[in-house]
Amino acid sequence: MALDVHAIYPGTFDPITLGHEDLLRRAAQLFGRVTVAVAMAHHKKTLFSLEERMDMVRQALQDCPQVQVEPFEGLVTEFAAARGAQAMVRGLRSGTDFDYEAQLAGMNRALQPQIDTVFLTPASQYQHISSTLVREIATLGGDAAQFVSPAVWDRLVHKLRANAR
Repeated sequence: MALDVHAIYPGTFDPITLGHEDLLRRAAQLFGRVTVAVAMAHHKKTLFSLEERMDMVRQALQDCPQVQVEPFEGLVTEFAAARGAQAMVRGLRSGTDFDYEAQLAGMNRALQPQIDTVFLTPASQYQHISSTLVREIATLGGDAAQFVSPAVWDRLVHKLRANAR
């Protein structure tokens, strides 16, 4: 049974992968409400627009009514505090991720002590997947369909074809 806790799962989701989906579905079982905070990501050059990324997340998780999707800009801790969230979900694929994420969690806790960071690891078949690698494989003409939902793969292929014109 899900706890009556509001959790934030922030990221760029460019695009959302099956690893993200796995973590979000499990977070939805743990927490009463989960907000996917899609970063505007002005510091990154994203392939998909903010609206496209939000739409893909909504489509991928339409079977999870307690999951909502919102954009955010600035400090995720301020976003989370403004929404009364008590937890932040972060995914860990490897020890390298842990080193970075532990440092980030410490900084976030210093900024907003009332928000705890919860680390989840994806199922083993998803541990190697990243949005960056999915985009790179697809850009180079490879088949990365096994790493994203069919709807996301279709959008990725369409976007790359449109950008190639």
